[in-house]
Amino acid sequence: MQRHTLSLLLILCTAGIYAQQNKVTDRIIGIGTTDNQTMHHLDVVSNRFGGRLIGSDAYENAAEWCASEFRRWGMEVIMDEAGTVPVGFNRGPWFGRMLSDNGMILHFATPSYTSGTKGVQRGHVLLEPRSREEFERMKGALKGAWVLIGGKNNGWPIDRSAGADSARLTIIAYNDSVAKINREIMRENMMSRLDPPKETLPLKEEPALFYREMCEAGILGVIQSSEVPIRALYDRKNLDRMTFDNLPTVCDIKLDEHQYDIIAQMARERQYFLLEFDIRNHFKPGPVKYYNVIGVIRGRKYPEEYVMMGGHLDAYDVATGGVDDGSGMSPVMEAARLIMAAGGKPERTILACLWAGEEFGLLGSKHWVEGNPGKLTQISGYFNRDGGPTPIMGITVPEAMFDDFEKVCKPLSGINPDFPFTLKKRTDPPRPRPVTAGGSDHAHFAMNGVPTFRFDEPDVKGYNFNYSEIWHTERDTYDKSIAEYQEHASVVTAVIVYGLANLDHLLSREGLYADKH
Repeated sequence: MQRHTLSLLLILCTAGIYAQQNKVTDRIIGIGTTDNQTMHHLDVVSNRFGGRLIGSDAYENAAEWCASEFRRWGMEVIMDEAGTVPVGFNRGPWFGRMLSDNGMILHFATPSYTSGTKGVQRGHVLLEPRSREEFERMKGALKGAWVLIGGKNNGWPIDRSAGADSARLTIIAYNDSVAKINREIMRENMMSRLDPPKETLPLKEEPALFYREMCEAGILGVIQSSEVPIRALYDRKNLDRMTFDNLPTVCDIKLDEHQYDIIAQMARERQYFLLEFDIRNHFKPGPVKYYNVIGVIRGRKYPEEYVMMGGHLDAYDVATGGVDDGSGMSPVMEAARLIMAAGGKPERTILACLWAGEEFGLLGSKHWVEGNPGKLTQISGYFNRDGGPTPIMGITVPEAMFDDFEKVCKPLSGINPDFPFTLKKRTDPPRPRPVTAGGSDHAHFAMNGVPTFRFDEPDVKGYNFNYSEIWHTERDTYDKSIAEYQEHASVVTAVIVYGLANLDHLLSREGLYADKH
């Protein structure tokens, strides 16, 4: 009789727990569909703080604000020091124009951790030299000049390292030898009046081939043609060795290709005109620390087991990081807020992770994974969002996880008929565990065997969203994120993360990867 009574009490207790969990899930959905704050979080980090480069005041301010919001919602906060940059960088406004009879306002950008101007700087324009002979002929005119260089902007500045100087010297030596041969060919053509004449040999093309010599001659900066929208990254080749005593001194300007062509033609015709730039690129002494901001909802029954969700807080500062990755970190913040506002008390710990330094090489997430090896086997799953502001409409999981996800995802069917959720069972063979990092902050988790998930996120309403147009460009702004997609993503994330945190077991890793180590 006592055994039956104990069994009945256990059944009633379990039923009570599930009923309470269902009430929380219902409240998450209710709050998420009537008082969703995802776009508020995005507004603050994008428009109050702006581009959040590690090493910048904007990143530090955004990190502190996010931490304060987590605390305000009743969460624990871990400010996880993930590393330092040797100097800091803050971007101010920039402006440029062409001064001539047909003058124009210039459309351009500069990579981060490159030099600004010394106030308003005005100078003439020259085409870069392509051989030693050309350089010697024009070196006196380089002082105070803006120099148009070849190639197409790929976002990175011209490499000013010693290694790059050495590589350029090799090319210069080769071109000098070719130029000598070409002079003989041209002399032979002229003397022998060959018909057709012998063709001269091509020179090797290298943007800013005489970079070091031009800097020593006193140029104001180099200007390179750029496709629109303009992409601007950072000085990755020199940042680790940068100190306050060896900062860059010459501007590296990426100019709208249409304007570049006009200016290059005028320079070829030796027309007189000037370019004027005012670029506020500012540095601060380092080292400057950067932090992962991790909000913790402590598990009641399995506090040392985890369900994790994350996006990166840092963003390139040529724009404001409204998509990359404001569209990822803001639903993560809102999912955490919804769980707390709904009174969620999960069985295992939920971590809401806002990673640092993703754009500089997944620095923050790599630091966390390498610093927490004992936690990795206790992570039920990690959900990363870094693909744009599209709605979550489904997920495909291995067969061993399917029943758990089916239970957890059941409440999603009625949230919004515009975004029906579809759960699929993976039918293809398990993929090998990745051995190299790439993509986004899920990478180091996957390399260590942690289940990482990618949602199905189509632009189902046809807003013509184009991630490649925005990614790392001047168009990465708040207005490019789509509110109804973002809000729906936060609700779905909250429901799934909370549901998995309340299972009585970790998700099975059977069939996740082809290898078993």
